[in-house]
Amino acid sequence: MKVTETLNEGLKRGYNIVIEASELDAKVNEKLAEAQPEVELKGFRKGKVPMALLKKQFGPRLMGEAMQEAVDGAMSDHFEASGDRPALQPDVKMTNEDWKEGDDVEVEMSYEALPEIPEVDLKGIKLEKLIVKAADADVEEALASLAETAQDFADRKKGSKAKDGDQVVIDFLGKVDGEAFDGGAAEDYPLTLGSNSFIPGFEEQLVGAKAGDEVEVKVAFPAEYGAENLAGKDAVFTCNVKAVKAPKAAEIDDELAKKFGAEDLAGLKSQVTERLEAEYTGAARAVMKRGLLDALDKLVDFDLPPSLLDAEAGQIAHQLWHDENPDVEGHDHPEIEATDEHKSLAARRVRLGLLLAELGQKNEIEVSDAEMTQAVMNQARQYPGQEREFFEFVQQNPQMRQQLQAPIFEDKVVDYVFELAEVSEKEISKDDLQKAVEALEEE
Repeated sequence: MKVTETLNEGLKRGYNIVIEASELDAKVNEKLAEAQPEVELKGFRKGKVPMALLKKQFGPRLMGEAMQEAVDGAMSDHFEASGDRPALQPDVKMTNEDWKEGDDVEVEMSYEALPEIPEVDLKGIKLEKLIVKAADADVEEALASLAETAQDFADRKKGSKAKDGDQVVIDFLGKVDGEAFDGGAAEDYPLTLGSNSFIPGFEEQLVGAKAGDEVEVKVAFPAEYGAENLAGKDAVFTCNVKAVKAPKAAEIDDELAKKFGAEDLAGLKSQVTERLEAEYTGAARAVMKRGLLDALDKLVDFDLPPSLLDAEAGQIAHQLWHDENPDVEGHDHPEIEATDEHKSLAARRVRLGLLLAELGQKNEIEVSDAEMTQAVMNQARQYPGQEREFFEFVQQNPQMRQQLQAPIFEDKVVDYVFELAEVSEKEISKDDLQKAVEALEEE
């Protein structure tokens, strides 16, 4: 086998690989010798088929396997000897297309090598960690929000008409073709108007009703309704309105606390404080991470593989175009050209991505099976009732696994650098933290 370099410009590499016919023939004979003891052909006992006949019968197929193995071996040997790591899958093609048995095989291989990543003095990086405590006013605001979600209802003034958002307490009896049906009746049923908890058109007809009114509600069951005997049928519900109640926020007391799983109000306040400070910590981490990436970006500079740059710039341009055109869901749109701004952002992302990957590899940072499983579970929750199918999809899709694994790996590398960097703490207000987060989004 002979390997000759044909291109070495920047990170671009090209090689001509010649695999001699004798080498391929030896590989084929080796494969035939391994298989001979188990081969049976008509007229011959098992293991006694002559090598010449075996070669005639199976030689062409084994020659293809031998070629592939020879090329793969040549590539593997080259990367081990050179230390090159290809940025993307190498482009490999056979150049002597008129090849016939007995000829050498000539192959061209080209790729872009990943650059040498310079060492970085991580201990020399200075970062600021923002600390935000949950103020009493923030806790009270959060409690008030919880009280609204756990709203109660209080009787409206006698004679008041029900409004959208009110609760009406009703007795109702539903009939189809003049006959009552199972599940079509209830007493003292509390129905919130506008909740869409009943079939379409039902709740709207109770808007304006007063306590003591009898209202005939005429509706049609949807064609896809679960009960086949009712699907698509017209129905009439006789509703006796017994009370009209206005929504009001629940009282912020021990009873509210129990609704949210706390023993008392003090316990709920403690839970809310922890939740708020966890949110602040997450936001502050995002700010510190941006500070770290900015610092790393200033510390390192190296050549970048053009293919990675072009791919990243194209992806950025495509995503930003869809952000500006949210009505276009598919990809049936004009070709999107990457601008200099897109290319500049792509260069930063590719540079930092390669640097973080190098830091992770050198320091043996890995994503554990437990962390990966948790990530899959978190993602699966977005598909209620289809969690099993999603798990199977991830198991069968390496690209999806990589998409889930990449951000976990990056965060672990970032945490590793945080531990080595010189970090000072600064206590600030929630509003100042919000401004810092908004500044990230503007950049």
